[in-house]
Amino acid sequence: MVSAMQTKVLIVEDEFIVALNLKRMLTCLGFETIGIAPDAATAYAFAEQNPDIALVDVNLRDGATGPKIGSLLAHKFGASVLFVTANPNQLDGNEDGAVGVLEKPFNDKEIGPVLDFLVRHRGGQYTPTPSGVTLF
Repeated sequence: MVSAMQTKVLIVEDEFIVALNLKRMLTCLGFETIGIAPDAATAYAFAEQNPDIALVDVNLRDGATGPKIGSLLAHKFGASVLFVTANPNQLDGNEDGAVGVLEKPFNDKEIGPVLDFLVRHRGGQYTPTPSGVTLF
């Protein structure tokens, strides 16, 4: 697995327990979580810390703002955006700037290869798409 050290991740998720569980998974894998954002305003505030990776749900506290947030994080802040949602059918596969989507629920064993893929993808290295991820 690629080193997670120095890789900053923003979690954009409004379900508190889901977000905390994801943060726990990231911490166990050695990633730095710069914040948990339940809505667009909070995500934009955390974006100033320039996340390397953003894991973004589609439906948040302020509605289906995930795609707009993902686009901003990708284009303005250079984050590698992966949508993490139980509703992948709400995405049309053309979400501006996003790498793809991972359908919830997922477990601890699945998230490691996904993050490894995102780190390698961000670095321009080819790696096979992990199980559960649909690329855009």
